[in-house]
Amino acid sequence: MRTAREQAVEWLAAAATDPRDCKRQWRGETGIAVLACGRFWDVLSVPEELGVLALGALLRTPQAPGPVLTDTASRRVGFFLPPDPIGRWVGSSVRYLGKGAWVTVPAPHLAGGGLRWLVPPDGTGTLFRPAAVELALEYALGTLAAQATARRRCPTCGP
Repeated sequence: MRTAREQAVEWLAAAATDPRDCKRQWRGETGIAVLACGRFWDVLSVPEELGVLALGALLRTPQAPGPVLTDTASRRVGFFLPPDPIGRWVGSSVRYLGKGAWVTVPAPHLAGGGLRWLVPPDGTGTLFRPAAVELALEYALGTLAAQATARRRCPTCGP
């Protein structure tokens, strides 16, 4: 019987054009591989500050979380979602990686370069529901807007 870690490796590597080569790349010097989006999952990439707040909201819900990847070099967070042939996600600094796009990832149990799993794949194929991610992003935007407003006002001397 395979462990959860082995299942996660197999599930993620299945998105590669050559799963065996993908696993070799994960064991290699960089520890990363490039995988195709659009077949098993798409990735919604948002600025780090927004993504971390949204992830916090998502982790407070009863739904099992999908994979979440962070790129510390570009300061972005990527949520793995079911494939969407239309990719309707729009917004300032929002990047939607669907069919025809590629994403660089480390093995599910490792980090590679500036790439780290905030929530690693669990091997079962669990992904975030797009509606839940949308609500969490709206919550995060509201939180960031309130923080920005609060910083502009001094409680003692006013705006």
